[in-house]
Amino acid sequence: MSKVRGLRGATTAHGNTREDILEATRELLEELVRVNDVDPDDIASLTFSTTRDLDAEFPAVVARAHMGWTNVAMMCAHEMEVPGGQERCIRVMLLINTDKRAQDMEFVYLRGAANLRGRSGKST
Repeated sequence: MSKVRGLRGATTAHGNTREDILEATRELLEELVRVNDVDPDDIASLTFSTTRDLDAEFPAVVARAHMGWTNVAMMCAHEMEVPGGQERCIRVMLLINTDKRAQDMEFVYLRGAANLRGRSGKST
């Protein structure tokens, strides 16, 4: 029986430009899909959050225009500001319908966000 599971991921953009935000988001989504072998039909929803220093574009543009996920419920939000927090960070929570166990899900942290979990790939 299929369950809804969450895939977490994060990356950083080089700058607050449309191109930088879309490039970082595309790289992150492609890697999450690749390492977890996600079928787009199994995507339940996708939530993006960005630090307040990223506001030149919505990360969801990549999911809709590049990935083709036009029928997926999406939301973009800004994160709370925490002193010393990661700058120019894009985080995602991708909810998918899957038969995989929670411990088999691969989370992806790229670029400057790799330090959020100490490494890229599986994390706790």
